[in-house]
Formats: sequence, C-alpha cells, structure tokens
Amino acid sequence: MYKSTLKWLAVLGVGVAISIVPPPEGVTRPAWTLLAIFIATIVGSILQPLTGSAVVLLGVTATVVFGALKPFDALKGYADPVVWIVLSAFFVSTAVIKTGLGRRVALQFIRLLGRNTYGLSYALVATDFVLASVVPSNGARNGGIIIPIAVSVSESYDSRPEDGTASRLGEYLMYLLYQCEVVIGATFLTGHAGNFVMQKLARETAGIELTYFSWFAAAIIPALISLAVIPAFIYRFFPPEVKATPAAASFASDELTKMGPVTRDERILIGTLVGVIFLWTMQGRLHSIDPAIIALGGIGFLLLTKVVTWMELMGEKNAWSTFIWYGGLVNMAAALGDTGVTKLFAESVAGYTTGMTWMAALAVLLLVYFYAHYLFASVTAHALAMYVPFLLVTLTAGAPAGLAVLFLSYFATLSASLTHFGTTPGPIYFGTGYAKQGRWWTIGLMASIVNLAVWSTVGLGWWKLLGWW
Repeated sequence: MYKSTLKWLAVLGVGVAISIVPPPEGVTRPAWTLLAIFIATIVGSILQPLTGSAVVLLGVTATVVFGALKPFDALKGYADPVVWIVLSAFFVSTAVIKTGLGRRVALQFIRLLGRNTYGLSYALVATDFVLASVVPSNGARNGGIIIPIAVSVSESYDSRPEDGTASRLGEYLMYLLYQCEVVIGATFLTGHAGNFVMQKLARETAGIELTYFSWFAAAIIPALISLAVIPAFIYRFFPPEVKATPAAASFASDELTKMGPVTRDERILIGTLVGVIFLWTMQGRLHSIDPAIIALGGIGFLLLTKVVTWMELMGEKNAWSTFIWYGGLVNMAAALGDTGVTKLFAESVAGYTTGMTWMAALAVLLLVYFYAHYLFASVTAHALAMYVPFLLVTLTAGAPAGLAVLFLSYFATLSASLTHFGTTPGPIYFGTGYAKQGRWWTIGLMASIVNLAVWSTVGLGWWKLLGWW
C-alpha cells in the first residue's frame, strides 16, 4: 500500500507540475493540459500503481474531465485500425497455442538442431523467427511456446533456479533467447504489436509507408548478422556448464510422436496465416483492403471453422487489456500531435543540433532515443512518447525521411535489450527465476552495443542499396 501511494503521488505530481506551468506561446491551455495528462499516463504505465491498462483508462477519462478533449475525441482511438490489429494479434496467438502448431514447430527444430547447447538455443530462436513472421504477439510466442519448452529442457538436465543449478543450462538459455527475441521483434512488422503503431506514426508524420514486405526487406540483413553475433558472444562470455544436449533431440522426437500427425485445425491455421500475410503484402497491388480488416477476416475464418471459439477469445484477458491500453495511448499521442505541441518540442530540441551535419545530428539523437529505454517498460510507450518528436527533429536536421523512419522504428525495439522489463517477454523470462538482474543488464548493455554497431553500419549500407536514402 505504501509503495502504491508513492507511485500515485509521483504520477499525480508529474501531471500537476506540468499543468500549472504557463503554456508556451502558441500552445493553448487544453493542449497543455493534454500534454500533462499524457506524460502522467506514460509515467503511470512505467511505475504501474495499477495495471497499465487501468492507468490508461483513467488517463482517457481525465482528458475529458479536465477539458483537454471532448468525449468523442477521447474515445475514438478504439476505432483506430491499428488497435484492432493488436487485438487480432492476441487472438491469432490463442489459436497457435491451442492447436499445438507453435509447439510442433519448436519440437521439429529441436529434433533437427538440439544435440548440443548451441544448436538447442538456435532451434528455439528459429522457432521464434518463424512464428514472428505471422504471430504479432511476442508475449504469447515466448510465454506460451518458447519459455515452457526451454524450462522443460533445462529441468531435464537438472538445471533449476531454486537449488543453485541455474547456471548448468537454464540461465544461459534465458539470456540468449530474450536478446534474440528483441532482434526478431524488430525484424518483422508482426514481430510485436507495437510495430503497427510505429508504422502508423511513420505514415502520418513523414508520409513513409512501411509495408509488411518493406519492413522485413530492410531489416533482414542486419537482423541475421545480429542473430549470428549475439548468441556467439553470450556463449563465449557467459557459457552454460552443459555443452551437449543429446536428450533434447530425443525429448523432441518423443513429444512429436505423442502429438501425432498434423491435425485439421493446424492445417486450417497454417492456411489462414499464409493467406493473411499474402493479402497484407499484396495491399495496393491486388486490393486496397485495410490490414486490420484482413486480420479480422482471418479471425472470422478461424471462428467459422471452429479452430477457436468465441468464448476462448473472450477469455483472452491480456488481449482486451492491451486493447484498452493501446486505444487510449495511441489516441492521446495522435491528439497531442494535432495540437502542435510535439512540433514545438522538436523545433526547440533541433536548436541544439544547429551547426552539425545531418548525420552527426542523427547519431546523437539516436543514441539519446535508444538509451532512453532504460526509463520505459514498453516499446510502445517509448515510441508513443518519443517517436514523433525525434522524427521531426531528425527531419529538421536534414536527415533523409526514409533513413530516419527505419532507424527510429528498429531502434525502439532493439533498445528493449537493455533491461529485464524492456518489452513484454522480459518479465516472463526473468520470472522463471533463472536469470540474475545484474548479469542481465550487463548482457543487455553489451548486446545494445553490438546491435547499434551492426544496424548503424551494415544496416546503413543495406538501406542505401535498397534506396531508402
């Protein structure tokens, strides 16, 4: 109770402190009040005196109570297609877990690669990579599929957090899988639900449309290099005690035998996922249907074929909670942009880059943007708070729009490597008990340096070749 009270005092203190300051010239009082509520809501999402969704719901209510927005404008975020894509992402994850398709993919990779520790880790990374191409919920992929298998295999080698044997295998797997998950999350538009928010911000702020294919095409080369280098350095500097894992491949074979052949529901789910991705990539060529409607159509087909039931979807508490969270925050950020406050902030910050070349200014701004994630417990919250202002600043400094959009979009996700709470799977991995916070943060800092080096060099050259700048 005491901690919760302190958190509420911090949230309210931030909001009040901003609201009582006279707004700058050119900014109306309602716009300034909206800024105060938005920042207080972001702080509340980080500190979480209540769950993040509850804090956002209170923030949405406050925008009307204090006259910053009218009721219709405060609630219209829940009609935003991006929010419905996020909801669909959780529903798809429900189907992947229920049918056993995700587990089957993981076991197949483990059977092929899992005879030693290095191969085992890559089998699980490959599973996440394949699933991320079609399942936009990193929490469901990891919490429902990857982590349970990693824990089971670790325990089969007598590696448990409660008896001091975590370092045998489990600790290593948790560090490696999380760091690779962050890279995979940046690789696909469907890597995590927050990517759809950044896609929307890029389109509305810079007029840059990041399609499913263009996002993947720009990311794949630096991502593959990161996925090669990061596991190698974790294995070199933080190796597991167990090096050979022949039982893992046997375990996978036995489990696949128990599962039997691919089921009807799995086949329908595979066809649906492939169809949704195909229609996403063909938007603007074969049709003009919004991606959210395509995603909802896929969910509808899964309902019609009884792969999932409506009661199962209604029981997805995380899905509906995230729906409230995204709809409220995305709308507040959009409304704030319409007031001109973010543009004013960008212009003031741009003054500090006067005299720099656009590339030097971009480098400085990206470092600030990246390491600011130490303060955020969500990639989406980070993007909503900083993406548009920093994009405007980099454009003012003369950076090419395409280059700025790619850097800000990928770095928002890659920066989640820094802490054990940086994105949704982080607390799930950390909650297994295998990882140590100090070592986690050390590995996160080292991985961040690797990712910054790879994506700022190889990525830069690759994007030049693709014509992004």
